[in-house]
Amino acid sequence: MSIRVLIVDDAPFIREVLRGSLQSANFEVVGEAQNGTDAVRLFSELHPDLVLMDIIMPKMSGIDATKEILQIDPSAKVVACSTVDDEQMMNRAIEAGCVKYITKPFEKNVLINTLKQLVE
Repeated sequence: MSIRVLIVDDAPFIREVLRGSLQSANFEVVGEAQNGTDAVRLFSELHPDLVLMDIIMPKMSGIDATKEILQIDPSAKVVACSTVDDEQMMNRAIEAGCVKYITKPFEKNVLINTLKQLVE
């Protein structure tokens, strides 16, 4: 059974790179969102195994979206992905309920292995 993933990032190029990396490793990308508001809506519709969540986005931040997703499903697994390598930001994401914080750019193998470990 493949791992179902929702990709959330306001940058189309990042979504494209993530989609390609995940699909080549037999993950199923069930949806993509460009802001936190759309992420919450898609999560409630699609119920993915994992959410890859950018932190800084328009309309609703990834931190606020993570909090809302966890209200829908307290067992949801949200992985924060951000270009911001800042300890305070990492702490805010973890406090919001993210299970992991990955900084961009990331190596494909590291990303894939991290995600697989989270659903085992």
